[in-house]
Amino acid sequence: MEHVIFLIFRRMSAPLLSLITTYTVAVLGLVLIPGQDGDGNPWAMDFFHAFYVVSYTATTIVFGEIPYEFTDAQRAWVIFSIYATVVVWFYSLGTLIALLQDKTFQRAMTELRFARRVRHRREPFYLVCGYGETGGALVRALTDRNQHAVTIDIDQDRINLLKLENLREYVPALCADARRPEHLVEAGLKHSLCAGVVALTNVNETNLKIAIASKLMHPEIRVICRADSHDIEANMASFGTDHIYDPFDTFALYLLTAIQAPCLTLMHEWLTGLSGDRLKDPIYPPASGLWILCGYGRFGKAVYKHLKRQEGVDLVVVEATPERTGTPEEGCVVGRGTEAETLEQAEIGRAVGLVAGTDDDANKLSIIMTARELNPDLFVVARENHLDNEELFDAVDAHVVMHPSSIVANRIRVLLATPLLTEFESYALHQEDAWACELVSRIAALVHEQVPHVWEVQVDDAQAHAVCEATERGGVVSLGDLLRDPRDRERRLPAIALLLLHNSQRELLPSDELRLRQGDRVLFCGRVCARSRMR
Repeated sequence: MEHVIFLIFRRMSAPLLSLITTYTVAVLGLVLIPGQDGDGNPWAMDFFHAFYVVSYTATTIVFGEIPYEFTDAQRAWVIFSIYATVVVWFYSLGTLIALLQDKTFQRAMTELRFARRVRHRREPFYLVCGYGETGGALVRALTDRNQHAVTIDIDQDRINLLKLENLREYVPALCADARRPEHLVEAGLKHSLCAGVVALTNVNETNLKIAIASKLMHPEIRVICRADSHDIEANMASFGTDHIYDPFDTFALYLLTAIQAPCLTLMHEWLTGLSGDRLKDPIYPPASGLWILCGYGRFGKAVYKHLKRQEGVDLVVVEATPERTGTPEEGCVVGRGTEAETLEQAEIGRAVGLVAGTDDDANKLSIIMTARELNPDLFVVARENHLDNEELFDAVDAHVVMHPSSIVANRIRVLLATPLLTEFESYALHQEDAWACELVSRIAALVHEQVPHVWEVQVDDAQAHAVCEATERGGVVSLGDLLRDPRDRERRLPAIALLLLHNSQRELLPSDELRLRQGDRVLFCGRVCARSRMR
């Protein structure tokens, strides 16, 4: 508000002073020039009538000469006043129109309206910094679950794109530099209902500054950041950033898990998928043999580090600029991988897997097509940089397609929508693959062809008033009681309890006989109808 007032007074001070001066002179002249009343007697106009006459003559609204006819001297002064005030009005209106068209003023007004909308929010919201592919996917996921978000991005085109999105909830958006603390405050960083800050810009240093500013200005708030540099990650962690997601390390760990425990990977895909989508088929990457890794940048290094931990897997790196990216200890084959000669040097004929992880999508597609001509039986993993090329990667039929933005957006979506699911997955990673296979079979029997719906229930007065009332009276309510169909108490709802959390105690796949207590949090998965009936 201070910026708007300052701009108005700075640009309109001269026109306003000119108007005041011109009106003052015109009014004073009418008061001092002698006139006559209806009988021809001398009469002097008072200030009220003089101001009234100047007001309607300046705006070219003709009411006549009042209260008596003017003398020639008065008429001459009115003629002068008309031209003087009209000129000043044109000058003032022109300056006002120029002010309204001024980019700085328009930006100040936009920030003022944005800050007012955020300040008047009455429901919890997340501040999302960066509306690129990752931020856009996250905002859509949040609004689809009736959660609220506020967005900042430095690119006006992205903000315009957000306004055209058909989102279920209104999302206030501002084109601004999120590195500046005042913009974070305008976006609600200090708002009592701000549930967290999510930094998803494509610049690591910007995400770091957002994390630092958020923790310094609002220490209790939850901060979630994207980072693809280990140095930046360490710096973020030192300031207490709650969650840091590296898309390359995340995918490399996912690929290693898929090799070692396919059912755990399939369970993750099903539980974190979008409700209503079709269930994905399992993937079985080769657990031994030669893998060719094309590209040794940030993505290539992460995949190399994790695949190196798998016994029986041999790795050959193909890199076009090893002097810039570096090379592994075993060395590398110099080349882009788009040429048959380079792939043959990497022994493509006896390879079982190929990772196309260069920076250029066109080169990756060329690598895959060339490699398949030389070895049709390859298991192919591709890194997709831009979602615009999704149809091309679908056409090339890679077994696994990794998109950095989608990975980060999906992980954060799960964390914000169902925090217990993130906790469940961290514990599930320590289980045997046979345990995951059994759970996958149970889920498939419940939901058939569609991705299961995942939700949380907290045993408190807000979500489970009847349970709390029963336990306060000394009654015993078991987990199985929640899974009974309210229409037929002998039937079981199509749902599975995945995790029960009581204080610091956690129970994976809790039994139906487990007694519920106030404060318990339970994670369920199953059909959508099961959640509505459980409510």
